[in-house]
Amino acid sequence: METLAIVLQVVVGLGIYNVWLVRSKLATAYRGKGARNLKEEFKAYGLPGWFMYVAGAIKLLAATALIVGVWVPMLVVPGAFALVVMMTGAVTMHVKVKDSLKQTLPALFMLAASVLIVLLA
Repeated sequence: METLAIVLQVVVGLGIYNVWLVRSKLATAYRGKGARNLKEEFKAYGLPGWFMYVAGAIKLLAATALIVGVWVPMLVVPGAFALVVMMTGAVTMHVKVKDSLKQTLPALFMLAASVLIVLLA
């Protein structure tokens, strides 16, 4: 089970980095309401522009905690719990704007994986 937890920590952490650092300005099939980048996606959800930066900072800090948590286990639960809260919000926003299951699945996966990390820690 420890190996599963570590794999999930790395997958979730790198997934967050990918979305927020590598693909933030790119269109993907998973963006809410057909948005072409993160800024448009937050706008489509009816969220203020500044909130994108707050959400990004929280998610990147949590992702870092998960990855560093491979070596410093005390960081795992706070990082994973922060992502449980954030990904619950992400799923809620996808539902709010009636996104497809395909658009919602990445957030659902991250939520489920973060819950599992908390339970395994």
